[in-house]
Amino acid sequence: MFYNLLKYVLLGPWLRLVFRPRIEGLEHVPASGAAIVAGNHLSFADHFLMPAVLKRRITFLAKAEYFAGPGVKGRLTASFFRGAGQIPVDRSGKEAGRAAIREGLGVLGRGELLGVYPEGTRSHDGRLYKGKVGVAVMALRAGVPVVPCAMIGTFEAQPPGRVVPRIRPVTIRFGRPLDFSRFAGMEDQKAVLRAVTDEIMSAVLELSGQEYVDEYAAVVKERKAAAGRRRERGPRGRR
Repeated sequence: MFYNLLKYVLLGPWLRLVFRPRIEGLEHVPASGAAIVAGNHLSFADHFLMPAVLKRRITFLAKAEYFAGPGVKGRLTASFFRGAGQIPVDRSGKEAGRAAIREGLGVLGRGELLGVYPEGTRSHDGRLYKGKVGVAVMALRAGVPVVPCAMIGTFEAQPPGRVVPRIRPVTIRFGRPLDFSRFAGMEDQKAVLRAVTDEIMSAVLELSGQEYVDEYAAVVKERKAAAGRRRERGPRGRR
């Protein structure tokens, strides 16, 4: 109920007013049955813009930090994200990937739409980064189609670090569903998972027109952060 209240009354109308989203290819999203919508991730607003334009409810896997804030504010934030259809996933430790897959398969097992960002984190520079294979594992195990999706313009409207978005139009573009039934039963083969993931990312790239980087976004972010720390230490930090 709260999901519909957010979508149609509290949040959806505001998002449509601020971003004026242009929707393309909505007919490619199945009207019923389980499916994965796999998209690029450019802005915090992506979590809410896509649900606002879809006719069906969609559930995203969200980082657990959104649900673990202290005090009243933390509880309100957690309630908001759960009401918006987000499932908390701990992204730290060796079990993180397995936990995300378990949660995602649960959503698909109920015949629902699952939203996934294969890059694993927001792009810090607007480019498209290498996808993680979890999306392929879920697609093959559940035997569901994957609908590629491109968010265009949300990075410029609300780049990382910007709290209040700029008022500007964005485009949300859905592509034809990708069928991976030819790989049924092969979800334990690393080469197959990589091939499926790369096919999904190639479809997202074609829709978005972004520059592609064949590295994981988290790795690039950490490398840049480490370089920044070294610069801050400067000569005094050297021996």
